[in-house]
Amino acid sequence: MSPIHTLSPDIAKQVIGILFDLDDTFTSHGKIKSEAFQALWAAKKAGLIMVPITGRPAGWCDHIARMWPVDGVVGENGAFYFWYDFKERKLKRRFVDTEDLRREKRARLEEIKKEVLAAVHGTALASDQLYRETDLAIDYCEDVPPLPWKDIERICTIFTKHDATCKVSSIHVNGWFGTYSKLDMTRVLARELWGFDLDQEQARFFFCGDSPNDEPMFAHFPHSAGVKNIHKFTAHMKHLPAYVTDREGGLGFAEIVEAILCNRNHASGP
Repeated sequence: MSPIHTLSPDIAKQVIGILFDLDDTFTSHGKIKSEAFQALWAAKKAGLIMVPITGRPAGWCDHIARMWPVDGVVGENGAFYFWYDFKERKLKRRFVDTEDLRREKRARLEEIKKEVLAAVHGTALASDQLYRETDLAIDYCEDVPPLPWKDIERICTIFTKHDATCKVSSIHVNGWFGTYSKLDMTRVLARELWGFDLDQEQARFFFCGDSPNDEPMFAHFPHSAGVKNIHKFTAHMKHLPAYVTDREGGLGFAEIVEAILCNRNHASGP
C-alpha cells in the first residue's frame, strides 16, 4: 500500500466517483467527524458521484439516501441499494430478494443467532439488528468488549456450517443466505442508475475501506485506499488497497478526498 499523498494527477483526473465504507472509514470511533462530512460535501460539490457501500441496515440507509449528499447507498453488504429520486421526490429501493424470500431467510438466521450467542461468550446481537431486512449482525466490539480473532473465527464457522455467507467488518460479523456482495450490488446500481459497466469503468471510481468485508472492492478497483486503521486487519486479508492514509477513520477519509480533489485541480490546470 502506497501513501495516499503519492496519488498522481493522471489517476485523479480519471475519477468521477468515490465509493466508501462507513464504519471506521467514514466514521471515527462511532461518530462522524466534521472533517469527514465536510469532505463528503466538498466531493459532491466538485461533481463527484458519492455512494456509501456499507454493511449497515436498511433503516440507516433510508436516512442516508434521503438526507446525505450522496447519489445512492448500498447496504447490508450488497442486499440492496436505495436512492432518492428528486424528480419524483421519492425514495427508491432495489433488493436482491423478494419480500417473501427475505422473511423466510430471516427465520433461518434466527437459529444461527441463538447458536452464536450461546457458543461464543461475549458476543451480542448488533444494536441495529432491528432495522435490518436481510442479514444477521453479531457485535464483537461495537457495544461489547473487543473479542479476540479466534472468537471472530468461531462466529464465522457457525455461519458457514449453516451454509450462510459471512463477512467480518471492523465491528460486526455479518451473515446472510445468498451469494451477493457489496461489489455485486454496486455493479447493479451503476448499471441501473447511470448505465455504467463497472467491469469496464472501474478505473473511474475510487473505493475507500478499512476491513476484510471490503476485500472484493479492493480487488476490483485498481484505485482504492484504506484508512490507517486497516493495518489491524491486513494479516487476515488477501486483497489490500493500492493506497493507505496517514490518519484513521473519518480523518483518513478526508485525507483521501483531499488527495483526489487537489490532484484533479492540478490535472485540469495550465
